[in-house]
Amino acid sequence: MTSLPKIDMAEVTRLTREGRLQDAMALLRGAQVDTPGSDGDPASAEHASGHRSGVAVPKIPEVLRDVLGRMKQRLAGRLPGRSTGFPIDRAPVALPDGARFEEHIHTAAAGTLAYKLYIPSGYRGQPLPLVVMLHGCTQSPDDFAAGTRMNALAEEQLFLVAYPAQSLSTSATKCWSWFSPEDQQRGRGEPALIAGITREIIRDYAVDPDRVYIAGLSAGGAAAAIMGATYPDLYAAIGVHSGLAYGAADDMPSALAAMRQGGASQVASTHRHQGPDGKAPLVPTIVFHGDRDTTVNPVNADQVIAGSPGVARLRKTLGQGESAGGIRYTRSIYADDAGRAQLEQWVLHGTGHAWSGGSADGSYTEPRGPDASREMLRFFMEHPRTAAP
Repeated sequence: MTSLPKIDMAEVTRLTREGRLQDAMALLRGAQVDTPGSDGDPASAEHASGHRSGVAVPKIPEVLRDVLGRMKQRLAGRLPGRSTGFPIDRAPVALPDGARFEEHIHTAAAGTLAYKLYIPSGYRGQPLPLVVMLHGCTQSPDDFAAGTRMNALAEEQLFLVAYPAQSLSTSATKCWSWFSPEDQQRGRGEPALIAGITREIIRDYAVDPDRVYIAGLSAGGAAAAIMGATYPDLYAAIGVHSGLAYGAADDMPSALAAMRQGGASQVASTHRHQGPDGKAPLVPTIVFHGDRDTTVNPVNADQVIAGSPGVARLRKTLGQGESAGGIRYTRSIYADDAGRAQLEQWVLHGTGHAWSGGSADGSYTEPRGPDASREMLRFFMEHPRTAAP
């Protein structure tokens, strides 16, 4: 097992405080940033200690300092699984007879991303649904597949599962760039690459184009929300677990603030992809979030729902329950005039930043909770595309 690259959070804080946001973001992604004293002169130690030339640097606000501290702990930690220099793990994975878990590389004008594709043993060339899964920070496709058990569901219910892998050259901690304006737009950055992977699979395999879905955890959940907003013509429904709403941030400081206290959309509604009627369509969305999440404030789940186009016209009903593992939850359903659920929100009481009902074989899971993977798949299959948005 290899340690993740260490991030100099004191330097990230200093750069953010001085307004050098691009440099701060680059440093978080693992890149080298030229700074005074970086070649070993005494100024380097002053930066790290928070002083310069014997003068105390103004303190960073308490809220931001708390978030940065927790981020430092997370980024400097180790995965319970495997980590390699390449964003896809290559340790042997037990597969059912006839199933495949393939490695692929997708390259386009926006860059290159690796991904893994699970093909169930029952695939015989018949059109199947496709679910795209976006991992969280520090995770990998194999880790995320193990934790969500999505491959086992694909074997049981017959669908393809794709796992794009964030590039280590983009982020040393493998976080999707959900807070970057470049990566919140159709046809650019990470959205273009993820959509390109999806279309590549549709081209190369038998996929039902009316049953293509996307989901993610944490940064991956925020990225899934972006994909729903920018490619509603490609994805029939989306799942957001412990993530943030589309446009919740547009730079690193606002990202940290959104994680801490929620983020109202920074993106104008006109940036959403619009349908033939000139309006942004409502993409069916299912949301899961633990109400004790100290990494991404649970209010972000409310903002995912509130930011959905047309939510005000839906009728909300509430229900409560408890999982077999003893986790209580509140489930909200937002239905249209025909009684069809368009939005669904699960608040998981007493749980933190973890995939509900997941396996301990993967990172960031809460095995005692209701099965988020199975519930997402149920919701997805209830929402095939009925018309092009």
